[in-house]
Amino acid sequence: MPDAAAVAPLPTADAYDEYGERLAICETRFSQAGGRRVFAGRIRTLECHEDNALLRELVNSPGEGAVLVVDGGGSLRTALVGDLIAGAAERNGWAGLVIHGAVRDSVALGGLDLGIKVLGTVPRKSGKTGAGTVDTPVTFGGVTFRPGDTLFADDDGVVVLPAEG
Repeated sequence: MPDAAAVAPLPTADAYDEYGERLAICETRFSQAGGRRVFAGRIRTLECHEDNALLRELVNSPGEGAVLVVDGGGSLRTALVGDLIAGAAERNGWAGLVIHGAVRDSVALGGLDLGIKVLGTVPRKSGKTGAGTVDTPVTFGGVTFRPGDTLFADDDGVVVLPAEG
């Protein structure tokens, strides 16, 4: 099991070779949006629909190498992340973002040292009401992402190693 403090990036195929069927493999086909193509970390979660106020708050706190998994309900209507939010995540030590939704400012995102997996892009901003839940399990792509589990991501996909307990 990876160390609780920091998780070294590991290609998903190598993670599978090491952990086998203990890994949950996300069936969602994400695109790469960030400059860091291989990333890993302990999972934090956020559920929000077309509203990124909580997301902005989270990435402006210390990330400590975690990966924020955001369940935006698969919406491609509004962008949950743009260059300002992703830049804050990079500055605050987040390893990456997995967005079950859309982003904007895609060229700028590609220049950041941050892993970003996303369904697509759209120029429209999201709402700012603060609706959503933090650090509760979220499910998409056949995987339930739980805070404290370990996520590995690369060009081949996203896999999750459940925390032992």
